[in-house]
Amino acid sequence: MSNEIILIIIGFLLVVVAILFGVRSNPGSSKTWLLVTLGIFGVGLVSYGGFTYGLLNQMGHMENVATASQLEVEYPVQRVQVISPINDEKVRCRVLTKGVYPEGHDKDIWVLLLPSDDRYYPQSDHTNTSFKRNGEWQVITRFGGSQDESYDLIVYEADDATSEFFSATIDAWKAQLEFPGLELDEIPDGATEVDRITVSLLENCRGVF
Repeated sequence: MSNEIILIIIGFLLVVVAILFGVRSNPGSSKTWLLVTLGIFGVGLVSYGGFTYGLLNQMGHMENVATASQLEVEYPVQRVQVISPINDEKVRCRVLTKGVYPEGHDKDIWVLLLPSDDRYYPQSDHTNTSFKRNGEWQVITRFGGSQDESYDLIVYEADDATSEFFSATIDAWKAQLEFPGLELDEIPDGATEVDRITVSLLENCRGVF
């Protein structure tokens, strides 16, 4: 439960207490003024919590991402592959990575970034897995390295257990505000590499996220 939700609940409870006990108190008494103060404080907490929660939940929709060059797609699609960005391209800190998948493909698609520290970083939007529709997939990829640093951008097919592992890992990193990456042997066996390209950073992305 987020801090904003907790503030809203506490504020609501204070307002309820102020109303319930205020009905029974004598007007003008010191107890009445205390209850009025509690009520005002409760309304303030509800307002602040609600406003802050709204801002935080809009941030994902307001995120600006760059687009990159795109390969020509040959149909019918025969395999899962990344079509944007393209191999050896220089990219910005936030890039929309896009790809295609063949008809009947029923596994989740994940993009993992492998920078110079040799640790793997699963990428996700708010749905965690890459968004799939009508033979195309996409996910926002976020880079945090120095200008000209090289990254392997690796596409994996994943079974349900592996998707749950990646999602839980991302949630844990967000909660800790720390993103240590995964060792190769930490990646579950249910993840199968299906495509890989190398990109480098057009700008310094350290401290951006």
